[in-house]
Order: sequence, then structure tokens, then C-alpha cells
Amino acid sequence: MRLFLKLFLSHLLVALLALLLLLLLAEAFAPAFYRGHVERMLHALSMMGGGMMGEALRRDLEEGLRSTLTAALLAALPLAALGALLTASFASLRLARTARLLAEGSRRMAEGEYGVRLPLLERDELGELALHFNRLAEALEKVEKTRAELIGTVAHELRTPLAALQGYAEGLMDGVLSKEKAAEGILREVKAMRRLVEDLSLVSRVEAKAVEIRPKPLDPKGLLEEALARFQSAFQAKGVALSLEAQDPLPQVWADEERVLQVLANLLTNALRHTPQGGEVRLRAFRQGEAVAFQVADTGPGIPEEHLPHIFERFYRVDKARSRKEGGSGVGLTVAKGLVEAMGGRIFVESRVGEGTTFTFTLPLYTGLTLKG
Repeated sequence: MRLFLKLFLSHLLVALLALLLLLLLAEAFAPAFYRGHVERMLHALSMMGGGMMGEALRRDLEEGLRSTLTAALLAALPLAALGALLTASFASLRLARTARLLAEGSRRMAEGEYGVRLPLLERDELGELALHFNRLAEALEKVEKTRAELIGTVAHELRTPLAALQGYAEGLMDGVLSKEKAAEGILREVKAMRRLVEDLSLVSRVEAKAVEIRPKPLDPKGLLEEALARFQSAFQAKGVALSLEAQDPLPQVWADEERVLQVLANLLTNALRHTPQGGEVRLRAFRQGEAVAFQVADTGPGIPEEHLPHIFERFYRVDKARSRKEGGSGVGLTVAKGLVEAMGGRIFVESRVGEGTTFTFTLPLYTGLTLKG
């Protein structure tokens, strides 16, 4: 209420001062104006021989004008004051209401209640202020949700290797495991923990657009052949076929070789994880306008349509239980999207339940005029 009182009194004071100034100006200038008019009348009257009567008439007219003007202004003052009161009340209530809502919303947000939203009561700057407040609250709510998911994901992913490390250590102390066996298991779990840390570090840098990109002319088919060579044994071990199809010839692309292979590795790892034994994953590359499109298509179970818009979000899982069981950290597709966009391309997904999923990303062509950096 303090802001309301300040605004109300300031508006009311301005209105009353304006009325007072009007009264003073009317008292000061109106008689002089009419005096000139009366003087001209008296001059004409004196020319007709009525000097004393004219002077009395002048004084009577001036006095009558002043009293009439004063009475009229005083009579209008209550109505003007009421108008000023209503105007000041409306403006003050409007501003104070928005300020009160902002103060209450800010207090609740400071206490961690990020779901608070302000009603959009106005269609002016105050309404825009409330709209921006809501957007800020929405952004903070998303950040808080992501933070909670990050903590939950890290805790879950670290629980398994930590439990395994504890088991190997206890087995070594009790003499149940040999030093070589324990060392092998400990090293394997440490590598898993390091991989998780590296994934989380990379996704943070990708989202902050702080990943260094060193582009150069690259052969698309050569990139697919390199990716196929790296993953061929893993696919054979699971009994999933891995094939390559590429247009010939294909123009060179302008990209970072290490990052392109990292994108392909993430997509192939995802495809291998979700393709059952006896299935197939196909690597493709073809010209698409001023870019080359790369595809990783699998014959897995597919992704339900409602999940497709969120598939590149950090830690988003279509099947949480299955993903965690098979070791996915939930950031591979987020990293792939960030890297592709950092190299000037785009990535998208198409999927049908029961038929499989196809990830496609594009990279710009090398024109020979592109400057490094």
C-alpha cells in the first residue's frame, strides 16, 4: 500500500496544484482583461457626460466580475477535486497492483517456486513487464528442472560403477579376487566413469557454443567408410548388419573431421543400442541442394510420434529403463545436434513405430572460397 499512497498523493497533488494555478491566473488576469473592456465603455459614456456614474459602474463591474469568477471557480473546485481523485486512484491502483504482483512473484521465485506466473492485466509496458517476468520464470524453471535431472542422472550413472568398485575392492581385501582380476574390473569401471564425465563436459560446452571447430575440405564417402571401419566389429558381435550406400561422386563438405566422426559415432551407437539382433543399420550419403546429407537408418522398434520433438533434448529418454540398462547417458543426440549446427548444418529425425528410425544431418559444401575459422 505504500507505493499506492505515494502514487495517489503525487497524482492528486499535481491535479490540485493545477487547479490552484488556474484559480490564481484567473484572479490575476481576468479583471485586467475586463477592465480594458470597461474602460472603453466608460470612455464612451464620459463622452456622453456621465463621468461619476461611469466610475461607479466600473467599480461595480470589476467587483462583480471578481466575485462571480471566484464563486464559479470555487464551485467547480469540488468537482475538479473529485475528478483528480478518481484519476489519481485509477492510475495509482493500476501501477500499485502490477508492482505488488511483481513483488509477490519475485519473492516466491526467490524461494525456489519457479512455477509462479503473473496475469497479463494490461496491454502496455506494464503488460510487457509481466510477460517478460513470466518468460524469466519459465526459463528459470527449465534450468532448475535440467539441474535436477542432471543431478539425478549423474547420481544414477555413478551408482553402478561405484558399487562395482566397492565390490572389487572388498573382493581384493577378502582374497576372493586376484589382483589382476580386481585391477581389470576397477579399470573398466573407472573408464565408464570417465566416459560419463567427458559426455557431461562436452554437452555443456556444446550448449554454451564453446566447442572449437576446425573445418577443412572432407570427402563424405571417406567419412562414412571410417565410421564403418570403427563400428563393424561391434555390430558383428551383436549380430546386426551394417552397410554403406553413397552417391558417386559426391562433392566435398566443409567440416571438422573429428567432430563429424563424433556425430556419426553417437548416431551409430544409438542405432546399435536400439536395433535387435538380426536387424540392419544403413549408412547413406547423398547430395541435397548446397549440402551433403548423411543418414543413419536402423530397423529398430521406432520412436513414438509424441517423443520426436524432444529427442534431441538433454537427458530425454524414450524408454528410461532400457536406456539406463544399456548404458546410455542421454546426451549423445544433444551433442550430435550441437556439433552439426556448429558446423553450419542441421539434423532431424524420422521414425515409425515398428519400422525403424532414420537420423539425417547435413553439412555445407566446400566451395573453394570458404575461409578457415
